[in-house]
Amino acid sequence: MSVPGGVGEARAPGGPGPLAAPTRARQVRVLPAGPRALLVELADGEHAEAFHAELLRRRERGELPAVRDIVPAARTVLLDGITDRAPGAGAGAGAGAGVGAGGAPGARDRSARDRLARDLASWRVETAPRADRDPVEIPVVYDGPDLDEVAELWGVGAAEVGALHSRTAFRVAFCGFAPGFGYLAGLPERLHVPRHATPRTRVPAGAVALAGPYTGVYPRPSPGGWQLIGRMPDPGPLWDPGREPAALLAPGTPVRFVPVGAEGGGGAGSAPATRTPATRTPGSRAHAPRAGA
Repeated sequence: MSVPGGVGEARAPGGPGPLAAPTRARQVRVLPAGPRALLVELADGEHAEAFHAELLRRRERGELPAVRDIVPAARTVLLDGITDRAPGAGAGAGAGAGVGAGGAPGARDRSARDRLARDLASWRVETAPRADRDPVEIPVVYDGPDLDEVAELWGVGAAEVGALHSRTAFRVAFCGFAPGFGYLAGLPERLHVPRHATPRTRVPAGAVALAGPYTGVYPRPSPGGWQLIGRMPDPGPLWDPGREPAALLAPGTPVRFVPVGAEGGGGAGSAPATRTPATRTPGSRAHAPRAGA
């Protein structure tokens, strides 16, 4: 049921693999990522979101072994800090066989990782439940330098870009690239746009940008190759080290963009309004995918 290194794999019916294939077609590969970590490779972004949500639900119910971090990315989920302790047990609960000399992982921790790998490979997870909380509202002035180019790609007038974008219900798929940067999914495929062939050397903080299926808001100035369609008048709330959690946007958070005037005025004001404050999903530390921003 497992291959060397604790790898578990589930494939579509008829495909090769060390585990019996589940009845769904989407593939799950579970790979070791160190003595106490597993990397789960999923079929696509929606599958990764669903798998991440299921992991959090099962951890909340106490159905997982102790896992320090659960970190989603574009098509993967990393589980780090897997130990043989029961969830919520104290630091000394895993002493003995679970931890080797000098704090190195022992046989029990490796066994816990391998058991979890086999279990994860057998999961049948279809779609992530949509959040039942109110969205974080982000004000946007739709005056970005790539507005005309995006309008042409979408086949609409420049004035319609903001209307189409702000009518879309977004959710944070994962975080990465820079502290506070969330990759927001929700755009229909017909509105996906390519990155620039040559990235800009500097994108200003607050820039609202598109690339592929994602929307993002730059929390601080940085290089970037995404299409810039607008700006958030005050990007400070995106990442505030003095706040807990520091990131406004955590995986699973619903997001709505609110068009405002050039001075940042309008219904939403100059800072994000959250009828229900955004909360950090447990273990949602930054995990940058290959694509960057």
